[in-house]
Amino acid sequence: LSRLPLRFALRHIKWVSLFIIPFFIIMPFTMEGTEICTIHGLKVTYEGVEYGVLITLRALSAVILILPMIATTRFEETIKALERLRVPSIMVQMLMFTYRYIFVFGEEWERMWRAIESRGFRLRTTLYALRTMGRAMGMLFVKSYERSERVYNAMRSRGYTGHQRTLAKFNLQKSDLVLSALIISLGIILHIIQGVA
Repeated sequence: LSRLPLRFALRHIKWVSLFIIPFFIIMPFTMEGTEICTIHGLKVTYEGVEYGVLITLRALSAVILILPMIATTRFEETIKALERLRVPSIMVQMLMFTYRYIFVFGEEWERMWRAIESRGFRLRTTLYALRTMGRAMGMLFVKSYERSERVYNAMRSRGYTGHQRTLAKFNLQKSDLVLSALIISLGIILHIIQGVA
């Protein structure tokens, strides 16, 4: 329905999978239950495998459901929609600033890294290399804090009140009500089916 390219969706799911797959690997070895087999002295349980698969599928399902909304809607409109849905203002603002400045901090880190490498630094597992990396990361945090102070003062001086303003107007239509009713009905049906099963 969203007409997103399959390659685009798979690329984003791939990065999320890097955080999900460790749970799938760890759970079979950490949960008590019916033993399936033993790998290098570690017991693999049926309940652990089942729980790991459940967590993995739920996480991937959530990503697949959210991805079309994020990919087809402007971020400013998403933030405004969260406000209209009465999401706490502090959470909305944190999400907004995180999204806006994570790319800025990424570029800042790339500039710092190029400057370090231009001075002959090579990343190794030595105490000197670790100390240099620690100093660079500390400098990045200091610059980030100073930038946040400047941005906050600049926004306050321009009348920022903590609410996102957009040119788009949010008007509830009949099609929105019908779609919402269908989604809620589908959720209830799935819940009933799960309860019966």
